[in-house]
Order: sequence, then C-alpha cells, then structure tokens
Amino acid sequence: MNQPQPNGSHILVVDDEPLVRRSLSEFLTMEGFTVSSASNGEEALELLKDHTADVILADLKMPKCDGIELLQKVKVSHPNTPIIMITGFASIDTAVEAMKQGAYDYVTKPIVDSEIKIILDRIIAQRNLLEENVKLKRQLSATLRDHFHNIVGKSKPMQRIYTLIEAILNTRATVLIYGESGTGKRLIAHAIHKYNEIERGKPFVEVSCGALTETLLESELFGHVKGAFTGAIKDKPGRFELAAGGTIFLDEIDAFSPALQVKLLRVLQDGEFERVGESKTIKIDIRVIAATNQDLQQLIEQGKFRKDLFYRLNIILIEVPPLRDRKEDIPILADHFVSKHAKHVSKKITGLSNEALSLMLNYNWPGNVRELENMIERAVILSKGPLIVPDDFPDFFKARTPQLANTEDDGFSLKNALKSPEKELIIKALETVGWNRSEAAEVLGINRTTLYKKMNKYGLLKSRKSS
Repeated sequence: MNQPQPNGSHILVVDDEPLVRRSLSEFLTMEGFTVSSASNGEEALELLKDHTADVILADLKMPKCDGIELLQKVKVSHPNTPIIMITGFASIDTAVEAMKQGAYDYVTKPIVDSEIKIILDRIIAQRNLLEENVKLKRQLSATLRDHFHNIVGKSKPMQRIYTLIEAILNTRATVLIYGESGTGKRLIAHAIHKYNEIERGKPFVEVSCGALTETLLESELFGHVKGAFTGAIKDKPGRFELAAGGTIFLDEIDAFSPALQVKLLRVLQDGEFERVGESKTIKIDIRVIAATNQDLQQLIEQGKFRKDLFYRLNIILIEVPPLRDRKEDIPILADHFVSKHAKHVSKKITGLSNEALSLMLNYNWPGNVRELENMIERAVILSKGPLIVPDDFPDFFKARTPQLANTEDDGFSLKNALKSPEKELIIKALETVGWNRSEAAEVLGINRTTLYKKMNKYGLLKSRKSS
C-alpha cells in the first residue's frame, strides 16, 4: 500500500489489479497529482484513517471489500470526498446504482486516460469554486455591517458584537449581556437565538425579572402546583419548562434573591429544578441568556450576588456600549427609526434635516437607543415633512444646545467637533452664547469649573469680559 506524498491534490486509486493501479498512478503523477493506492476496500479504509484523499478512484469488483461497500463506508467517514467508480461494461447498471448511493461518476474499462482527466478537472474546478465562495463569505463577514438581525449600528463596538454572536453560532453556551438600560440587550439575545442553527425553530422565552416580586418570580420561572400558595388554584408550568430545548432570556438577572440564585445555579449546573410546592425533580435541556445593567462584580463584593453563579453565567460576556460612546451610529439609527415609524403612521418622511441631526449628535442620550427611538417616534408624529426639523423635538432637547442648529457651518456637529482643536471649539461656543460661561459650558457638555480651567489654559479669560 503506497503512502501519499505531501504535495499536490491527493488521488487514492483502489483496484485489485496491479497493472491498473500502476498505469493510473503513472498517468496521474504525470498530471501533477499526488497518488496513493490500495488493492482492496479494506486497505483503502486503513489508509484513510491516517490520510485524506481529494478524490477516490475505486473498482466496483474487489475481494474483501468491494467498491459499493467502500462507497458506503467512505460516505460515513468522509462524506465530502468524491468517488469515481471503475467498472467493466457488463457492470454499468451496478455503477449507475453506485451513483444513486453517492458516487460522483464512473468510467468503464478499458480506462481512457483523457476521460479520467476530464472528470478530475471538473471535480477540482467545483472544489475551487466552493473554496472561493467560503473565502468570499469570510471577507464579507469581515467588512463593516450596518445591521445584524434587528440590531442597527456600524461602529467598531457593534462590529465586535456581531462577530461574537457569529462565533457562538452553533453552541449553546450560557451568555451574559451587560449594558445600560435601553442599549439593546434584548435585541442581542434575540439575535443569538435566531442565528443559532441548533436552536432554530425552538422556543425563545423572556422574563423581565425586575418587574416581579420574589414569590411571583419563582413561580413564573419554575412553575407551581395547585395549593402551593394562596391563589395557586391549579398546576402551572414555569418559563423554564416552556423554553425546554430552546432559550430562556432572563433580563435584570441582578433582581434574583439569594434563594432564587441558588435555584438558578442548580439549573445551570445540573439542568434540574422542582416546581414550587412539589418535590418531583424536573430535568431540562435549555440555554440561558442573562442580562443586567448592574456591575455584578460590585454586587458580589457587597454580598448581593453569588460568585459561583456569576462564573456560571459569565461563559460568554457581551458588553453593549452606551449610545454616547458610539455616536457614529446615530445617523443610521435615526434613519432606521424614521423609516419604521413613518410607515406606522403612513407619513412620507425621508429623514432628518442637518440641523436636527446636529442636535441629536450633540446630545448624550442617557436613555440610549430606546430614548432615541422614542424621540424619533414623537418627531415623526409631529412633523409636517418631508424632513424632521428641530421644531419637531421637545423644548428641553433643543434647550440643551442653544442656537446650535443655526450655526452657518454646522461647527458643532460631531464630525467637525472631533476635527476641531479644543481651543477653537471653546471660542466658537463662547461666541455663540455671547461669552456667557454658564451657557457655553452647557453647549459643550462640561461643567462651568472645567470650562473656566480650559479658558485659563488657553488664555481666554482676558480675551473678553465674561460672566
């Protein structure tokens, strides 16, 4: 049994006739292939335990293990390896049957070299095309995306989140999502479940843990039996049972009491629990995605959260940045929400004016994406179209950046602000508000003391008498 060499596409020739093996090996070697050979199916299977083959040429009739049996076994152990059957004219029907079972093609004896070469060239061309498609998909996934599932954003932090979701595509690892309220933790949980091929079509159940008392939360999650407590008039399955085989999303996981933390830890470790008021143990196969806007490490130090539970939850950590740290996503988010809500109210609104967008870029969004969507929804309802303008926003929003939208060169937009030297930006802010330091500090988003220090640093205190 010849061993394959390290160079070239590897062709495995399997035939009980030495002359056929030698003839094919010489021809294929001359064509630039690496060739190994075996005298029967058993030898070929032994060879394939230690070496891979790009293509297998196998005779239909061989002792010990014939071509059909070899085909069946290779399709189990190496399902992507194409097999070309070699047959005598009298066995063509068998060769056709072999193709029905997964053989790529067949050739008849006496073998014509050019016929073998044509089939091999076709196989290699198809393989190269598949490899090119895989390469192209990888390149596309590496490019910037402006959305993923229902998540919108093209900033670097969001690209990292998209990549991480793809990395856990075919796993059922426990995920912990951390981020401020309104950053989109729920959308990320949905995307993780939606794009997981293992869980596709399985249930997705979410629970807002912070909205329920401890007693209600325990019953909601684990279920109860009739008479377990006042008001338990019948047996009720919990959310864990309803999500069996799929995903349960536990939002505000920090709201769990110490007792519930112990029960959740048991689910994560052993996949089992009991309903409230019942001793019967229920086994469950489930993926847990938890979310919080609290620093769990700090809660651990305060004795409010179990360290062992944190480690069980923190298998895959996804940190969602606040909107103020990814302001480059604001224009695309704004357009997305304008389109969404304009459709809801049947209005023809195409987007935001430059002045309206400048206001949005210079706001810190303490409520994050949720606040931005609410602001856009309100503006769409009030707008006379076709563009949303500053007057469509509430007074408090416009008051945060006085006269900002009326600057001729839009000098306070995020893009220009990041490019402008700090001193020039401060001067421009002061001039905009008549050198009133309190108002200028408000415009710049800093406190008055910080502004005073910066003005002193740049020699601006004596430039003009300021209040």
